[in-house]
Amino acid sequence: MTVWIVVSILALILSPMVWLRPSRSQSGRMAVRMQARRMGLAMQLAPQQWPHWLSVEPPDPCAQYHRPRRKGRVDSWSYWQTEPGVWCNQWREACADPDLLPHLSTLPADVYKLEAGPQMLALYWGEKGDEKVLQDIAKVLRALA
Repeated sequence: MTVWIVVSILALILSPMVWLRPSRSQSGRMAVRMQARRMGLAMQLAPQQWPHWLSVEPPDPCAQYHRPRRKGRVDSWSYWQTEPGVWCNQWREACADPDLLPHLSTLPADVYKLEAGPQMLALYWGEKGDEKVLQDIAKVLRALA
């Protein structure tokens, strides 16, 4: 009887420790983020003001993967993926840039936004996918940087 009481007390004490262990999805996201770092991408959770006309409500804050742009790039643009494979600017005009469209078509459906500034290229991603999807994303960021 004493053994069962001791085992019950130990189980009661140790049970909250299980809550501290990350879930399977959290562990998967962490592995993708570490792989991104090894590929030369930086990642941060960034708050965003998303346009009201997006069909899917992106998370807030959203995972932002970014890399620096090469010197001499001064163009700035932003495109949102309204539906899988359909990219629009802030005026909801479809992307017509022939240099950009082949790269945008390779991105997964849970990439919400791709933006470029004079110094950085950033991609907002829902992180649904494995390392193969991350390699496709890194390839696009490398090509556009």
